Amino acid sequence: MKIEVCYTPQAYNLFHKDEAVVVVIDVFRATSAIVTAFYNGVSKMIPVATVQEAKDYQANGFMAAAERDGEMIEGFELGNSPFGYMNFKIKGKTIAISTTNGTQAIESSRKASKIIIGSFLNLDVVCDYLVAQKKDVILVCAGWKNKFNLEDTLFAGAVVNKLTSESDFQIDCDSAIASKHLYNIAKDDMYEFLSNSSHRNRLAKLDLERDIKYCLSLNLCPIIPVMEGKYLVKM
Repeated sequence: MKIEVCYTPQAYNLFHKDEAVVVVIDVFRATSAIVTAFYNGVSKMIPVATVQEAKDYQANGFMAAAERDGEMIEGFELGNSPFGYMNFKIKGKTIAISTTNGTQAIESSRKASKIIIGSFLNLDVVCDYLVAQKKDVILVCAGWKNKFNLEDTLFAGAVVNKLTSESDFQIDCDSAIASKHLYNIAKDDMYEFLSNSSHRNRLAKLDLERDIKYCLSLNLCPIIPVMEGKYLVKM
């Protein structure tokens, strides 16, 4: 099996393989929030590309979440902070969600035969699942508005590191090699490593340091959200 890293959603078509498993990654914060939501009892989530689509679902009685440029959009019940999904109000609910980067990465990957959601919060169970599938893997980083970012690359590197050291996965992709090297440089203190990164600083200016630290925590939510049709559900 081979593992590849796609640094931005815009580049996904260059990596697509019909039978590969795609892992969508948006560490700060969409995939971390989605994993947290399912761990806290949400029934389904509907990732959508636009705020208007989220509004349409809201108008039809669904809970809805929307975020742009790190901030929750007025008029929605939820934004992109994992802490917003740690309450009983979401239990059993279906939530439509649109974010700056994460839901765009899901949208870009729709041709994949299987899409799962990855974050540091569910790192080990994601890796265990990928090993069991015995298929090629494409790690799709959400980045920031179709530009490279560090935190998603670090998670991709963590997956590459684990799969290549503990199973039969192979790398012939330079972006996967680079991701693995970055992760091994950063793994002892990812928070400090990311101190000058663009998105960490962007969130820090919004007083979201608590979100940053939570999103870099390992294996707090050992579940896997997976796309089934238009819905994300808990595997």
